[in-house]
Amino acid sequence: MPSLDLTADVVDLTRALVDLPSESGHERQLADAVEEALGRTPHLTVDRVGHSLVARTDLGRPERVLIAGHLDTVPAAGNLPSRLADGRVYGLGACDMKGGVAVALRLAAHLTAPVRDVTYVFYECEEVEGDRNGLHRIAAERPGLLDAGLAILMEPSDAGVEAGCQGVLSADIVVRGERAHTARSWMGANAAHLAAPVLQRLAEHRPERIVIDGLEYREGLNAVAVRCGVAGNVVPDECVITVNSRFAPSRSPEEAEAYVRGLFPEYETTVTEVVPGALPGLDRLGGLVTALGARPRPKLGWTDVARFAALGTPALNYGPGDPALAHTAGEYVPVAQLAECEKRLSEWLR
Repeated sequence: MPSLDLTADVVDLTRALVDLPSESGHERQLADAVEEALGRTPHLTVDRVGHSLVARTDLGRPERVLIAGHLDTVPAAGNLPSRLADGRVYGLGACDMKGGVAVALRLAAHLTAPVRDVTYVFYECEEVEGDRNGLHRIAAERPGLLDAGLAILMEPSDAGVEAGCQGVLSADIVVRGERAHTARSWMGANAAHLAAPVLQRLAEHRPERIVIDGLEYREGLNAVAVRCGVAGNVVPDECVITVNSRFAPSRSPEEAEAYVRGLFPEYETTVTEVVPGALPGLDRLGGLVTALGARPRPKLGWTDVARFAALGTPALNYGPGDPALAHTAGEYVPVAQLAECEKRLSEWLR
């Protein structure tokens, strides 16, 4: 079994993590290595749920914080093994988010007497459907392991604070027509052609910008798929347009659904998924934000801070790496940001 050296500096540890492939659903080898490494730290109690690890200090501190990072990556794109060049660690997952995991593992190994009790969570299947998510499984099977006063998710944020997150809604808008042979197309009604007003309405839609706690969340509504037709010589009698909505965390899932339906009242609309966002909660996280030395920005996407919000735990995104590089073939994490995140969190926990 591969071994991880938690005494290595954060750059070498990041490279070691990148070089252990862990595509979603195939995290066992990396989870085994993390479990073995954490098991060598006597100040931590380590629990395993599936291929997720939870390591905890139990020092009787009046406050407990949780630091979480996911072990999985998207599929490789010719970006393994890792390489170090120009002050950057390149490689699959370097940005999203093995750099953040390396920082958290270093903290877990070296902070033997933090001023706050700490729960470190290294979890599986973040990059795939939510019911496979390691945090979801832990919350369902052993919810007590996630108890904390606040949580830090090591998502890439350019070593800055990204607060809250947007909600996500997916829906299918169905346009009906009438099937006919293309040689006699006038006898039917082409659903693809009839769908033009839906696409035009989407093109003309101007998403709202909603300010919460001084942070501006920019909503979005886009067609992401168009499906129609059964054969090359048949006028399609149905066209399905899948839309993706990113909505501000001040909206509830029910409000987001009503908003989308209200834009297309004359069409059959089926909501296939809706996931709430998370309010920034800066009134409860202000001290941590100050300690991290970063001006908060809104998270223009969805992250697992929403899971913590659902548990009543205020949470923020803080980690090394540019989120715009996540999932790209050339993703990297700057060495300076690895050091900065480790330093800031270490000082706060000391």
